[in-house]
Amino acid sequence: MTAAAAGPDHRPPPGPRDPAGPASPRRRRRRLREALRWGALRAVALAVLLGCWQAVVSAQWWPRVLVPSPSDVWHQFVLASTVHDGVRGYGGHLLVEHLGVSLGRIGTGSAYAVLAGVPLGLLIGTVRPLAVVLEPAVTFLRTLPPLAYLSLLVIWFGIDEAPKIWLLVIAALPPIAAATAAAVRTVPGQLVEAARALGSGPLALLLAVRLPSALPEILTGVRIAVGVAYTSVVAAETVNGVPGIGGMIRDAQRYNQTALVIAGILAIGLSGIVLDALLRLVERVAVPWRGRA
Repeated sequence: MTAAAAGPDHRPPPGPRDPAGPASPRRRRRRLREALRWGALRAVALAVLLGCWQAVVSAQWWPRVLVPSPSDVWHQFVLASTVHDGVRGYGGHLLVEHLGVSLGRIGTGSAYAVLAGVPLGLLIGTVRPLAVVLEPAVTFLRTLPPLAYLSLLVIWFGIDEAPKIWLLVIAALPPIAAATAAAVRTVPGQLVEAARALGSGPLALLLAVRLPSALPEILTGVRIAVGVAYTSVVAAETVNGVPGIGGMIRDAQRYNQTALVIAGILAIGLSGIVLDALLRLVERVAVPWRGRA
């Protein structure tokens, strides 16, 4: 008897819904409970940290000007973020404006570093004579602290935006170039040989085989480079850095405004966490196959 002749009463019963499927309510509830559990753990850790901080301040082991209390830092954070007594934030700019200017500089420097670092890494990874010449130069730049060449950049480009952007570019370029070169060198040989067998030339091999295969490691290098640029922004804004979060911190340091310095550091750290999360999201969208068999 065929399935059509069997009639509706003889159809096989529908199988049970997979409880571990991606759309399973049970799985969503499990993920929600796990997220709440880890969120609670982070909240407890933060509360313990603030409690220890307040205990150290209450014990008066150091002068209040050196180790301000959490409430002092919060007070300065609010003052820098609002208009009070006719004063707009700090130095005529709100904290979010200082942070926005610094993020703009970091974004510009990182973008130029990507535009120069990825092609440079591809050349180093695929052309042996160029690797012999350029790879030591990349390593040399990678080991230099930003303050080592800031003064030279100021002599060359003045005290406006140019030396700040150049410093961030030089700081962010080496990690991108190194990650790209290493990723290109580890592309499976079977892929390259298969593409050659299909008639691909050197340029097609580079753009259609090596670059897509190396993309996950390149994006990791970009994340590292953005972090390096972030850690260099205070040095970049040492000279004429206001508005800018690094310039604000340096200016507050000159007047022993420790609470404002800590507030600026916390603003940099929190915004860095958000930026890194965004870069992780871009990485998941651009290379969804990463980490999968």
